[in-house]
Amino acid sequence: MAKLYFYYSAMNAGKSTALLQASYNYQERGMQTLLFAPAIDNRHKLGYITSRIGLSAEANLFTPKINLLDHVKTFLSQKNELKCILIDEAQFLTKKQVLQLATIVDRLNIPVLCYGLRSDFRAEPFEGSLYLLIWADEINEIKTVCYCGRKAIMNIRFDTENRKITEGKQIEIGGNERYLPVCRKHFKLIDSF
Repeated sequence: MAKLYFYYSAMNAGKSTALLQASYNYQERGMQTLLFAPAIDNRHKLGYITSRIGLSAEANLFTPKINLLDHVKTFLSQKNELKCILIDEAQFLTKKQVLQLATIVDRLNIPVLCYGLRSDFRAEPFEGSLYLLIWADEINEIKTVCYCGRKAIMNIRFDTENRKITEGKQIEIGGNERYLPVCRKHFKLIDSF
């Protein structure tokens, strides 16, 4: 029976790498996968999921207005088989899209694997992550470490002077040059580093 999975972590834990490996595992066995990435993530080549270690694969882009259920139904009408759907940066999904993914699992019996952040730089949930935490059949943490060696569960956004930013818009695309994964203790203590 298909399930909706949510794999979450702080920044730089290898979520995209894990997604690409999962897709490869299906494809190596001759099973078709469908990958999605957010259109707003412009850190790498648009229309691709790219990991920090250099792996990449072509992906369909999603925006908040895309109906994922309709997209998958159209895909199925053109292809014979689909064994798995994988979503990168799933924190950017809307509540409606998470429910569409649950419908894909429940009605079409296709597993959906979502990879994303649990919370933002203010320790507030993203909409997609919040509803994946509620609606997913299975929730798994991908672990990474704080600079102190403890498990990192939070993300810090910082400015060009390495000062912690605590206000601003929730979504600001960036990587190591803007964000740092940290443990809860250092999230609360750090003003600059």
